[in-house]
Amino acid sequence: MGRQGNSSARGTASGSSSARKPSPAVYKRRRLVAGGALLLVIALVVGGFALAAAFKGRSQQASSTQPSAADPVASPTPSAAPSETPSATPSATPTPTAAATPTCDQNLVTVTASTDKAAYGPGENPMLTLKVTNGGTVPCEVNIGTSQMEFLVTSGSDRIFSSKDCQASSEDLEKVIAPGASETANFPWGRNRSADGCKAVSAAPGGGGAYYVFTAKLGSRASPKAVFQLN
Repeated sequence: MGRQGNSSARGTASGSSSARKPSPAVYKRRRLVAGGALLLVIALVVGGFALAAAFKGRSQQASSTQPSAADPVASPTPSAAPSETPSATPSATPTPTAAATPTCDQNLVTVTASTDKAAYGPGENPMLTLKVTNGGTVPCEVNIGTSQMEFLVTSGSDRIFSSKDCQASSEDLEKVIAPGASETANFPWGRNRSADGCKAVSAAPGGGGAYYVFTAKLGSRASPKAVFQLN
């Protein structure tokens, strides 16, 4: 019995060791599976490195494009507003002014002298009148101010009186005279003598029927003589 049992045990052990080995196809499949797993691990490792590198590159690019607080940020320069070109303002058309009245031609101006009476009794003062007439065909301007007028009384060669001797002021007076029209100026003479520069003269013109000559002057124009009598 004992020997039979030992031989039985040995038979079992030898039977297990002599079990079937895997076929070459199984080894081949195992090698393919192991190789695929190794390739997957390598791919995961390489992909991890590539993803990390890409993320790092993006981080650096983002940090480089964002200005740091220490760097000055260039603010956009505002463009200059286009200046408005002033539109041409139409100038007002000047209204034609009336032509200035021409000065009278002295050759066409007539100056005359007259008195209000031919003879004066004692105590009567003659009124001397100067008249200027425009002998032209158009209106013209003439100065009949005291700066131009003179009332002169003479007796022969004796200069008796001139309105300019004691004239207080000399003024201009421009007057427009129509063709054929006249302007007059009156001067009451006090039957007195005068001298140039308004010097004092004690003598007085005589009466008794003496004749005197009145000459009216306007600028360079002188009137014909006007004779009158003092009694």
